Amino acid sequence: MLGEHHDLNHEFPQYKQRIHELKEQDAHFARLCHEYEEADKEVYRIEEQIETPSDDYTEEVKKRRLLLKDQIFAMLSQSK
Repeated sequence: MLGEHHDLNHEFPQYKQRIHELKEQDAHFARLCHEYEEADKEVYRIEEQIETPSDDYTEEVKKRRLLLKDQIFAMLSQSK
């Protein structure tokens, strides 16, 4: 949806506690989460037309956010 934040707790509500635990225990996971949050904020600003970069750049940021989300999900799935 346009103009909506996609924070990790919203994206993975079933992993809310595990996200919190891994952020504290795993520096790599915490870095991925931080990068995801930054990319999500950037996409939000673009969709709200606070920033107006090129379409190519916008797609690049969205792809980066999706890649980070996939990596985070993989780590969450393996950590059970």
